Amino acid sequence: MVSPPEHVLPPPHRAPPAFDAAQALRLAQETFDIEAAAVLGLKARTGAAFAQAVERMLSIRGRVVVMGMGKSGHVGRKIAATLASTGTPALFVHPAEASHGDLGMITPDDLVLAISNGGESDEITAILPVLKRLGVATIAMTGGLQSTLAVHAEVVLDSGVAKEACPLNLAPTASTTAQLALGDALAVALLDARGFRAEDFARSHPGGALGRKLLTHVSDVMRTGNAVPHVGPDTRFSDLMREMSGKGLGASAVVDGAGRVLGIFTDGDLRRLVEKGLDLRGLVAREVMHPNPRVIRQDALAAEAADLMEQHRITSVLVVDAEGRLCGAVNSNDLMRAKVI
Repeated sequence: MVSPPEHVLPPPHRAPPAFDAAQALRLAQETFDIEAAAVLGLKARTGAAFAQAVERMLSIRGRVVVMGMGKSGHVGRKIAATLASTGTPALFVHPAEASHGDLGMITPDDLVLAISNGGESDEITAILPVLKRLGVATIAMTGGLQSTLAVHAEVVLDSGVAKEACPLNLAPTASTTAQLALGDALAVALLDARGFRAEDFARSHPGGALGRKLLTHVSDVMRTGNAVPHVGPDTRFSDLMREMSGKGLGASAVVDGAGRVLGIFTDGDLRRLVEKGLDLRGLVAREVMHPNPRVIRQDALAAEAADLMEQHRITSVLVVDAEGRLCGAVNSNDLMRAKVI
């Protein structure tokens, strides 16, 4: 008869020490000092190897494949994302998964950026010989300058730190901050070398505020066709008002026979005429319009329309084509719906 297993007691519960606010603040300040020193320490050690790494990343036909285990892996994912969003094609491949099939994602046209504080992560060192056989160049980001990773790499970026911010000097803290800063430095150097512009950044961030401002044109948000209130210069005042109220823009364009904008009549113009006590019934559009109104081209950025409205304290603007013909209208509500403002 098999005897039942002995009851295993859980580890004894230890009550945490009483919270010490002064100690918490002291440790926070020490963390900032240690991590700031770690980042500043990179400055003196960043030289020819860094420039060589940037040059190699610029010259490859494929992608920068970032690898790292544990906390270095989390940093690596962020570095890969930053590179990709700033003009350098990049992806993160988990080293452990690479040994079980994901190496197939890497081609000889690629370059591996391997991140390991000590340079002896088993999962990374296990695939280094395979990468070499594939003809894939490796850049090491490590504090272990004599480590297996450093020996196998073509370029070594020194990310070493004097100590971790962790009071036990165990948890990766200062070392991962240094890795992150070094990755950002690579991304910044690369985007500058590529001539990367704000418009390029917006194309990879179409869902963000910057993307909307730099990619959205007036033609994307303007009202067109019958939704645009417009009348001829000899249109009676009553018909002008009917056109304005029916289209809900708070204004109406006045155009000539060829569709070129002659003027605009707005709700504000109406209030000013009423205040003067004029008899409006016998007037026509040319007599009440504001001539030579501010207009914007349909191929302009929607953000330019927003700036025009803000600068001149108006809520709508007429849109014209290259020949000055009316082709649309846009107001502040249209821009807000498009999240341009």
